[in-house]
Amino acid sequence: MSIEKGSSLELDDIQAAALQPRPIPYAGFYLALRIDDRQQGRELLRRLTPALDSVAAFDPERQVSLAVALSFQGLKALGVPEESLATFPEEFREGMAARAEYIGDVGESAPENWEGPLGSKDVHLILAGLAPDTARLETVLLLVRDALRDLPGVVAIWQQDVHVGPDEKEPFGFRDGIGQPAIEGTGIPGTNPYEEPLRAGEFITGYKDETHGITPVPQPEVLGRNGTYVAFRKLHTRVADFRKYLHERATDTADEELLAAKFVGRWPSGAPLALTPDKDDPELGADPKRNNAFMYGDDPEGLKCPVGAHARRMNPRDAVVTGEVRLHRMIRRGTTYGPPLPKGVLEDDGADRGIMFAFVGAHLDRQFEFVQRQWVNDGKFIGAPAEKDPLIGVNDDGGFTVPRKPIRRRFKGLPPFVVNRGGEYCFMPGLSALRWIADLDT
Repeated sequence: MSIEKGSSLELDDIQAAALQPRPIPYAGFYLALRIDDRQQGRELLRRLTPALDSVAAFDPERQVSLAVALSFQGLKALGVPEESLATFPEEFREGMAARAEYIGDVGESAPENWEGPLGSKDVHLILAGLAPDTARLETVLLLVRDALRDLPGVVAIWQQDVHVGPDEKEPFGFRDGIGQPAIEGTGIPGTNPYEEPLRAGEFITGYKDETHGITPVPQPEVLGRNGTYVAFRKLHTRVADFRKYLHERATDTADEELLAAKFVGRWPSGAPLALTPDKDDPELGADPKRNNAFMYGDDPEGLKCPVGAHARRMNPRDAVVTGEVRLHRMIRRGTTYGPPLPKGVLEDDGADRGIMFAFVGAHLDRQFEFVQRQWVNDGKFIGAPAEKDPLIGVNDDGGFTVPRKPIRRRFKGLPPFVVNRGGEYCFMPGLSALRWIADLDT
């Protein structure tokens, strides 16, 4: 496919996993590798690249995919020249652990408490596999095992299995993954008909973005073009604490369900408070043409959906906030890990459960980091400086407000419902870039 550079998206060179929607249900894995021998690391890329689908070649019927992403340390380990490494943005070069305090990974979420080897300089390459079920996922795992055969200089150091059921529920019991942006030139529709498609440069390097400039491309061009950045995070969820907190403060079961929805911004079915503020509507929640078709501009006070609710903070849409919303949009991929806590249980069973999150975008600083720093962990943009995201924020008793007439409801003493167990910034190169790295002779 011959496409003029600088205008049309080169969909045949972009890894499918960067942009393509995922099957529902699905099973998957994240596998972290350490590269001790650069020649063997390059050989691994040579073996894997032919098995990677591009956006153009992705088969929606097969719905099986594999993605390759590299940390800054991984690019170094593979022998990418220093002059090229220097052209990557500072936040990527430093890595997530080094920027932990800046983005709010403090206290229990600080790097010294992360699950090893996450946050160390040993995480060089991350493979992410996905399939509609465990049987088809096994074919991806076999492919990876075969690619690693006779390469002792490439070591698997961490693996996290993930899954999403037909109901798409995350550990807290809410339907997830509903709101995704439309991207110009991809042909992949967004989920909100009221949101104009975003320029491709917001998500893929080398194209015009929402500032009307060209997204910076690490050099040489073949290395940096058609890539994207991914912020991987393992988020441990304290489901029992969340349930207990609401149970102790609600007047009855119905109020408990309402409070949970106010914290999240949606009902468990996925129905948004913006469209059904008083009760859940499972039919609406299950309808992909309606469950994300709304804006917040008609609810400035947050009487339907609190301005500080998790979903509204992550994407304020047309609400009047500090910061141009379209400059901070991301593709958000959340996948569940661990067993669900049985319904109604209020005591923690000690199991590790949570969400593996992958934030995809071409601007780590003004997308992922901005949202973490400003919209998740600061309330100034909504006029409540002390308040943080009630679900995933670093809550230090800034509280959470549920607007209501005649008297608002204020909640204090929020414990940490989500703790970051580790993560990394990675670059997901284009297919040409992976071949370029594999052919290096440094």
